[in-house]
Amino acid sequence: MIMELLRYCFLQIFLALAISFLVNAQDQSGFVSIDCGNSKDSSYTDSVTGIKYISDANFTETGVSKSISSDFNTTTLPQQFWYVRSFPEGERNCYTIKLAQGKGFKYLIRASFMYGNYDGEGKPPVFDLYMGINKWDSVVLSNESSIITKEVIHALPTSSVCVCLVTTGFGSPFISALEFRLLKNASYVTDSKLLALHRRLDVGSITNETVRYRDDFCDRIWLPFNFLNYKIISTSSTVDSGISNSYNLPRIVMSTAITTDNASAPLEFHWVPEDPSAKYHIFLHFADLQKLQMNQSREFNIYQNEEYFNGPFSPDYLQSTTLFSTKPMSGETIAFKFVKTNTSNLPPILNALEVYRVLETSESRTDEQDVKAMTNVKSFYGMRKNWQGDPCLPESFVWHGLSCSYDETPNRITSLNLSSSGLVGEIATSISELTSLQYLDLSNNNLSGPVPSLLSELHSLKVLDLRNNPHLGSIPSELMEKSKNGSLTIRVGGNADLCASSSCQKKKKSYVIPIVASVSSLLVLVAAIAVGIIIWRKRARKQPDVRITSLEPKKHQLSYSQIQHMTNNFETKIGEGGFAKVFLGYLDNTQVAVKVLKASVQGYKEFEAEVKLLLRIHHTNLTSLVGFCCENTNLVLIYEYINNGNLKEHLSGGNVRVLSWEERMQIAVDAAQGLEYLHHGCKPPIVHRDVKSANILLNENFEAKIADFGLSKSFPTESRSHLTTVVAGTEGYLDPEYYATGWLTEKSDVYSFGVLILEIITSLPVLQIDRASSERHHISQWVRDLMNTGDIESIVDQRLRGNFDLSSAWKAVEIAMTCLSMDSTERPDMKEVVRELSECLGLERARKRRNVDFDIGKSNTITRDFRESEVTPRSR
Repeated sequence: MIMELLRYCFLQIFLALAISFLVNAQDQSGFVSIDCGNSKDSSYTDSVTGIKYISDANFTETGVSKSISSDFNTTTLPQQFWYVRSFPEGERNCYTIKLAQGKGFKYLIRASFMYGNYDGEGKPPVFDLYMGINKWDSVVLSNESSIITKEVIHALPTSSVCVCLVTTGFGSPFISALEFRLLKNASYVTDSKLLALHRRLDVGSITNETVRYRDDFCDRIWLPFNFLNYKIISTSSTVDSGISNSYNLPRIVMSTAITTDNASAPLEFHWVPEDPSAKYHIFLHFADLQKLQMNQSREFNIYQNEEYFNGPFSPDYLQSTTLFSTKPMSGETIAFKFVKTNTSNLPPILNALEVYRVLETSESRTDEQDVKAMTNVKSFYGMRKNWQGDPCLPESFVWHGLSCSYDETPNRITSLNLSSSGLVGEIATSISELTSLQYLDLSNNNLSGPVPSLLSELHSLKVLDLRNNPHLGSIPSELMEKSKNGSLTIRVGGNADLCASSSCQKKKKSYVIPIVASVSSLLVLVAAIAVGIIIWRKRARKQPDVRITSLEPKKHQLSYSQIQHMTNNFETKIGEGGFAKVFLGYLDNTQVAVKVLKASVQGYKEFEAEVKLLLRIHHTNLTSLVGFCCENTNLVLIYEYINNGNLKEHLSGGNVRVLSWEERMQIAVDAAQGLEYLHHGCKPPIVHRDVKSANILLNENFEAKIADFGLSKSFPTESRSHLTTVVAGTEGYLDPEYYATGWLTEKSDVYSFGVLILEIITSLPVLQIDRASSERHHISQWVRDLMNTGDIESIVDQRLRGNFDLSSAWKAVEIAMTCLSMDSTERPDMKEVVRELSECLGLERARKRRNVDFDIGKSNTITRDFRESEVTPRSR
């Protein structure tokens, strides 16, 4: 007996020493720990965790290093929070980290933030965090000293990782630390590429301390958490003394658990998601801490929202087992219940749990070869461009000078414009690796040496612009051949030394290209003008017939006398614009809106534009064309009648009924969806050109429809370029860039939509008159001033009396101000606007549900419940 006891004691000592050796032997080979803002080439080992941190200087090219205020740098504050890297310039700034185990490996990635009043402003900024092209989360700190950590588990699709910080207009983004921890690929297996940590709980903790490395080899942060009314059990024996499961769970976490006092009582817990549509995965960790006798058994079934989840399940003694959800779960409440089976005489237990939220991810990304080629080009010329993250995505952050094709996966770079970029030396041969390139502009630089023959391998290349590079050498014969057969246009003006052959003996040929190109262009232009005049004259002579025969038979074609009859001789006018009046009419006993265009060239152009456009668009958030009349000079369009007036009327102070915040956000989403369809659902895309509250109609259910397409324009898709037009639109809503240049793009509508969002939020006129100076100020100036003071409640229509979700309001204002960026390339596209506004709507609906839940159950005490909130981890 004594020998057995000695043998057992020796074994325990041996295991303890072995575990200690394993902990101390951890070389952190799967770790990358970056102290953001720390001085270049510096490194240190954290005195508490033993983790080695390095500077971020080699992982980002932008930002400035700042130290936090001494008021917040306490003796207990971990060193990685002493400094931050701040990004006061640029919309998106990224870290690019190439990991030793990259593509196909799974990592826990953690970003940490503590403001510490590093800028002396005393106001923590609000900004977004992205994992590559996918939004990770928003960073919102409650005060100067609060610490927030954001974690994701990511199966890497490429060999490197990009973590990006994106400004939202509320201060400069910053970051304190960025950490990467290699996980076993067999752990956390789901269909999702990105899992954002919601909760990681050390259930039944008896120390009430946070657990992380060295106790956890993967450096997960486990927060102590004890559910009310449950009993804690623990063991001093070693859990997972043998081969641990793929999760490498920390011994100290698994050595405690909770259970019920009454074996017949179920073990229950639940949480209430802020967004009921959010999807979650749960990982439940078990190890029995009691050695069961022959007459004892512990077996239970697990239910999620009363539906079977797993079981019957019996945890192993001192060995970890993880049960997890194979499919994501969602709902207004997510509840779990552990119920013992009839054959079991011991209650259920739970040692630890993790909950992760599924992040929406895009499978689309830029071709790796293209990304590598662009990185090499940047390095070759030593350019200081803010080329960070994915070159083509999100589309609102496409690298300056690039155009991309999104018709295939992965996306490809089709245009590279390096004109006037100060390039010196030879043409980088890595450009030839951009195999989908169609347009290459290297003009107005100081390039020298021969043009690389490798460029001839760019089979899609259509234009090569080499103008004004005075020291550029010869053009290869392969490129000259392509120029001669018309498949490639080469522009070489301003290159005195350039010749078209390697021997440079026939220099005159170098001038043939621009001369021939110029003459050819002139001839083509003259021919195009002549053809255009002929076509215009033909159309002018038989204008009515062309328009009528081009309309679809299913549309009602009415005579002018029928129009007079259906409107009772234009008795009831319900609207009027610059080129038309709108009357109420009846067609087959159905109310319709009859739009009568004024007799003018502009009126006819509007009629033609609307008919052509409305015949090919069909969307629930766009007004539908019912019929038309084209008789002599009488041009009439008949629309579905939207009986609740336009949005401008409902926002005005004279309207007794005040739109609720939920209604406003729903209207914004509806209108955004209509505009998104015009931009992305139509081929070719359509720019509305007159987005404003007066052109947003509301039906009886306050569903919004965009109207008045008289100024709309289609524009080319292949080049994704602008369309030069005469400037048209409504003052206050007009895109300043479009107004100054006449260059029209979808982003012109985005600017107008940003103004519309501010109008919806504030119910104020777009142009406001200062009574003291009689000067007019744009609504965006007033909103920006209040944003700088953090006074969101004064921005929102005061008639709502604060009855709205603050986060929803902040987000809506942020979206609007981003749409109003002066540089059109910095504005989001309408897909992103729809997505962001939908989140605003979801936040408001969640608030209303919480209020209802509170009213129903405010007299009841809620137990065994953990809710969504930020938690500041503390090291053991």
